[in-house]
Amino acid sequence: MRRRLLIALTVFATVAVLAFAIPLCLTAATSRTQELILGRTGDADRLAALAVTAAATGDNRALTMEVDRYHDLYGEPVLVIDGRGTPIVNAGVNQQDPVVATALSAARRNQRTATVQRLTPWSNTGLLIARPVGSDTHVDGAVLIEASTATARTDITRVWGIVAVGGLAAMALFTALALMLSRWVLRPLAGLSGSVAELTATLPKPRTATPVTRHHGGPPELRAVAESFDTMALAVRDSARAQRRLVDDTAHAMRNPLAALTIRLDSLEPGVSETALPTLHGATREVERLTALLDGLLDLAVAEGTDFDPTRAPTTDHCDPDTVIDDRIDAWQTAFEHSTQTLVRAPSDSMPVAVTESTAPDTTAAATSPNEAVSADSTSHSDGGQGESTPRGDLFAWPASTHHATEIAVSADVLAQILDVALSNSCRYAGPGSTTYLGVSTEPGWVIVTVTDDGVGVPTAELAELTTRFYRGSSADGIGGSGLGLPIAAALTTSRHGTLTLRPVRPHGLSVIVRLPVGTPR
Repeated sequence: MRRRLLIALTVFATVAVLAFAIPLCLTAATSRTQELILGRTGDADRLAALAVTAAATGDNRALTMEVDRYHDLYGEPVLVIDGRGTPIVNAGVNQQDPVVATALSAARRNQRTATVQRLTPWSNTGLLIARPVGSDTHVDGAVLIEASTATARTDITRVWGIVAVGGLAAMALFTALALMLSRWVLRPLAGLSGSVAELTATLPKPRTATPVTRHHGGPPELRAVAESFDTMALAVRDSARAQRRLVDDTAHAMRNPLAALTIRLDSLEPGVSETALPTLHGATREVERLTALLDGLLDLAVAEGTDFDPTRAPTTDHCDPDTVIDDRIDAWQTAFEHSTQTLVRAPSDSMPVAVTESTAPDTTAAATSPNEAVSADSTSHSDGGQGESTPRGDLFAWPASTHHATEIAVSADVLAQILDVALSNSCRYAGPGSTTYLGVSTEPGWVIVTVTDDGVGVPTAELAELTTRFYRGSSADGIGGSGLGLPIAAALTTSRHGTLTLRPVRPHGLSVIVRLPVGTPR
């Protein structure tokens, strides 16, 4: 590819240099030719004026002396004839030459001199300049000069040589630049091609052929890189699918043994002594924990494997967020009361927003594809203490944001699953006496659902890790959980082209902000 690129750049540089050099050379040759013709024509006119004076006075001595002096100075033959063609002064001209005779005849008839061709280094050595003697109406003879073109051709050759040397220097410079450019462009490509080839060799062969590069041309190196990329993409896709299938199959395959084990443990309870009951109950709890863990892995695999397009989603995949929120508040009310916590609905025309010390605006952007990462704003200050709070003052800001009845491009089950994760975390980790606010607001094209509590909160440094699988914050020590809830909610949100943001509140607490696209009317 480097050779082809160098050839292309060199040809382009050659054309550019020639497009500049050729007109310059021709212009220089034309200018020197005109200079020679004008000079010799002026000399011939001056001699013709002396011939007129000599004819009027009958004395040719001055004319003869001037012609001889001119011939001795320039070494060019000169001939002056009268009206009958008789030579008056002849300084080395062969009057019998047909070309000379034709030029003299044309001058005696006062005809316009033929256009002289542009001189070149290989032009003829001589040039005939013939001028009539007399006036335009009465011609009394002619003057002819055999001008030498040697000096003019030498000057033209020198100029052309200078242009040629400059052109070669420019070509050398352009070639060097083309070589540097080709190396600069192709070196990363060669490294990329090698890296892709090495990576592709370690991946399993894709089950389908690479379809992209068959219908496109281009250099062989670029086609090879494209084919390697296609192969790698297909292999990675197959590997991701195989991984999801493995998780799915494993979760399904282990459910039945765990269910059987649970039944066996329950059946053992009547026959177990009082001293062994704590051990039996611990084993039962571990089995239940493993079952919940498998269910979470299965939900996560399903969420990450979903390819959802909100613009093409059927109306059955739309829901009214107000209805879902009211349903989840009703479902979780008992659990919050049992934990001595409060779950309330935020005002319908506002949304509780976690604020920082400087009340910084939300910088989270909406996801444009299911593969976008879940964002977590870790710029806010988080205080781990506890205290009473209300939905005003230092804890929450209540921006005016009128909410209208708007459907979102998410099914009620999916939204409920996302909210259940946030509500479960608040119920488990916010702590006794805390209050959780569940609200919804809208903005053009989006619906924002928030779950905000004034509990113990999460250290700012841990916020970015909360959506990582199996990660559990320091505030969750000693409290049950699998570490899969928020990753599942994040995967469900991003698969619906939304975002899930975690943000601390002041003076303590945590806010989960779910931003989902509005459903397209059908």
